[in-house]
Amino acid sequence: MKESWRWYGPFDKITLPEIAQTGATGIVTALHEIPYGEVWPRATIAATRDRVQAAGFDWVVVESLPIHERIKRGDGDLSELFANYRQSMANLAAEGIHTICYNFMPLLDWTRTDLAAPVARGGTCLRFSATRMAAFELFMLGRAEAEADYPAEVRAAAAAWFQMATEADRETLLQSIMAGLPGAYDRYDVAGLRKGLALYDGIGRDDLRANYRRFLQEIIPAAEDLGMRLCVHPDDPPRDILGLPRIVSNGDDIAWIMAAVDSPANGLTLCSGSLGANPANDVPAIARRFAERIHFAHLRNVRKDADGSFEEAAHLDGDTDMVTLVAVLLAEEARRRDEGRADADIPFRPDHGHDLLDDAARETHPGYPLIGRLRGLAELRGVIRALSARKGYRQLVGPLASSV
Repeated sequence: MKESWRWYGPFDKITLPEIAQTGATGIVTALHEIPYGEVWPRATIAATRDRVQAAGFDWVVVESLPIHERIKRGDGDLSELFANYRQSMANLAAEGIHTICYNFMPLLDWTRTDLAAPVARGGTCLRFSATRMAAFELFMLGRAEAEADYPAEVRAAAAAWFQMATEADRETLLQSIMAGLPGAYDRYDVAGLRKGLALYDGIGRDDLRANYRRFLQEIIPAAEDLGMRLCVHPDDPPRDILGLPRIVSNGDDIAWIMAAVDSPANGLTLCSGSLGANPANDVPAIARRFAERIHFAHLRNVRKDADGSFEEAAHLDGDTDMVTLVAVLLAEEARRRDEGRADADIPFRPDHGHDLLDDAARETHPGYPLIGRLRGLAELRGVIRALSARKGYRQLVGPLASSV
């Protein structure tokens, strides 16, 4: 497996020389400074690639080449947006970058209510509190329909929290929810979020699926021609949120996507944390089911509560059996090598991480500390080395099928 690290380029407080000391050899990055929907210039791609290579890395995955909200909504004439996306892919391929991670989450990316929840033995983590999310939706956003999305006990706890919360508490909650938007993207205030949500009025699950299928039909043939692989990132959290449908939340959703345009270029980013936040998801089983289509992996863990809350756990703790999951990925790599594929290695990165020691002083992107991710990478590296040394993955998962 290819050890990789997410780097936010000029917006990142962690430098490439510091990343080199983690032992990772791949960089996962994007041109965050370019507005959604515009073409990524070949020269800008080349400059980023050259900077990455000069520091001793390969640029292994683009995360992400964002999909414009108009495409998700199916709004108006989209021909220019699709053409721009295809041209950006062509420019990336021309500069030697062939894997793109992306998501199809409406309006918001990953969502948390707490960016610095305390961890038992010190440090902090990202947390999604069902109570605080309900308080935000019901009492700050004023979305009356949210009553149906939360059980009575969560609504009661939300009302109690809101009554006790100060204006600073409420502002912190808003900023926490907005923090999942990547790169330098502008954050919403409450009024702006209401306007953004209004643009999705009347768009249900079937509509969003239809718009997604159209995107795949427009983009995947070009990816095939370019020798590129796209890999969709699951919803985070894997549930409808803010009244918006989420359509990449479980194995059945992934099966629909893979069948919508049945091509090796239409693949999956296996995010163990996003999928793991859904109590119904068996993450190693999902990885086994779609192993052939996994082009990239985010490895992290979560610990879930009965009310729908969850928080980031240490990479080898939490509710997902990380050892078995890694074994599935190693077995898939072995299967690819048996086929004679030169690109058998699956790039992965330690996703998110606890803020440990002096991480908090760096003020990095939430969830992306240096020391916390270094701990995660070291733990995952140990699992990979141990399983690989004696082909331990075969005992855990056996041979994999060669089709989805």
